[in-house]
Amino acid sequence: MNLPLSIPIGSRRVFTPSLWLTALSALAIVAFIGFGRWQWHRGVAKEVTWREFSAEAGDAVPLGNREFGALPRFARVQLEGHYDGAHQFLLDNRTLDGAAGYEVLTPLQLADGRSVLVNRGWVPFSGYRDRLPDISLKGNERPVTVTGRVDTLPVEGMEAGRAPPAVGAAWPKVTSFPHIGEISAALGHPVEQQQVLLDPGMPDGFARRWQPPGVPPERHFSYAVQWWLFAATVGVLYGLLNLHKVNR
Repeated sequence: MNLPLSIPIGSRRVFTPSLWLTALSALAIVAFIGFGRWQWHRGVAKEVTWREFSAEAGDAVPLGNREFGALPRFARVQLEGHYDGAHQFLLDNRTLDGAAGYEVLTPLQLADGRSVLVNRGWVPFSGYRDRLPDISLKGNERPVTVTGRVDTLPVEGMEAGRAPPAVGAAWPKVTSFPHIGEISAALGHPVEQQQVLLDPGMPDGFARRWQPPGVPPERHFSYAVQWWLFAATVGVLYGLLNLHKVNR
């Protein structure tokens, strides 16, 4: 079924759009433009995050009595306390250079009684779920000075990817995208909302190549352009498919 529209294109062709093809093309073009806008806005937001990461690359500042919640994200801080090596977490589903592994979360007890999770870096997956990597700390009762970046715990886009630390499991406990309340419940005491990404030069750590979360902003901008090219392609195909020869 054609729309009641016929536009001559030169002397040999006429543009006579099909109703169903017009509707289908319009839906596709609107959807592709929308996907492109969504990716572009994600890129803009990611640019802000990456700029914040670079802006907070200065010297580490002693925490003192300041609240963690008042610190900017990615701020570099200096902490003093004792590691709780007996109660650690292995953050599952973390990769490095395409290899599967865990990130090691170790509670640090501060002198004022607060507790914060220090992310000591990435360790490889052994290939067996019942063979966890050795993340023990030697002399963990000694006082330590830690420097690192303040960050949020990683967040999974879908709740299906979460696995809170099992209540009855032995230490270290394996968990995936946990909520801070679940971490606190497993430890039996409150923990600060933020984690601290241990600086690469600090001892007692594993592989550490910290960068802003997610893919670079340029990747999102590239995806946006691709979606808009799809929209343009649909428009061109729509025009070509609705061109008809004039019988003389």
